[in-house]
Amino acid sequence: MSEPLSKQVHVEDVRQHEHTLSRRLSLWRDAQLARKALRDAGEPGLVLDLPSGSGRFWPVLAEHANRVILAADPSTDRLAFAEAQSSSEVRKRIRTFQSSAFSIGLSANAVDCIFCMRLFHHLGDSEKRGAILDEFHRVTRDTAIVALWVDGNVKSWRRKRQQGRLEVGMSAPRNRFVVCRSDIESEFARAGFRIVDHHDFLPGYAMWRVYVLRKAGQ
Repeated sequence: MSEPLSKQVHVEDVRQHEHTLSRRLSLWRDAQLARKALRDAGEPGLVLDLPSGSGRFWPVLAEHANRVILAADPSTDRLAFAEAQSSSEVRKRIRTFQSSAFSIGLSANAVDCIFCMRLFHHLGDSEKRGAILDEFHRVTRDTAIVALWVDGNVKSWRRKRQQGRLEVGMSAPRNRFVVCRSDIESEFARAGFRIVDHHDFLPGYAMWRVYVLRKAGQ
C-alpha cells in the first residue's frame, strides 16, 4: 500500500530542507576559506578572479573596501549572468573581461593576487596545470590562491574505491579529478611559487583544499 500523499509531501519537504541546509553550510565554509586565504595573502588590493563563473566569490572579494577586483572568464555569457545576479554595490566594484587562464589578457605583474577557486579540480593533466601556473606566475606580482581536490583524506579514498567499481566496462570521461598532494605541490614549485599556507574544507575528511602561493623570492 502506498504512503499517504501528506506523508510523501512531508518527506520531500524534509529532503529539500536538508539539501538547502547542506548547500548553505557549504557556501558558508567556502566563503570562510576564501577570507582566510585572502588574509594569508596580505589582503591584496588588486585581485583577478579567474575563472569567475557565476560570480560566487564576488561578495567576499568586495568585503575589503579598498580592493579593486578584475573578473575574467572564457564565457561572456557567464560574466553577464554573474553581473546580472550581483547587487549594485558589488557590481560597481567589478571590472570584467573575457579571458582564458591559459592566456590572460594582462601584462606581467599586473595584479597583486590571482584568485582561482573553480578550475584546477577539472584538470587531470599535469601539463595543463603547469601551463596555467606559469601564466599565473607571469601575471601576478605577488600571490595566487588556488583551490582543488587533493588526496590523503577519507573522501578521496572513498572516491577512488567507487571509481574503481564504476570504471569497469565504462568509457565516460571524468570532469573532476583528485590530485596527489605531493604532485601539485611540486608543480607549484616548478612554476616558481612557494606555499604560504593551505586550508582544508574539513581536515582529514573532505578533498577540497585551498592553497595560498607566493612567488619565490618575494
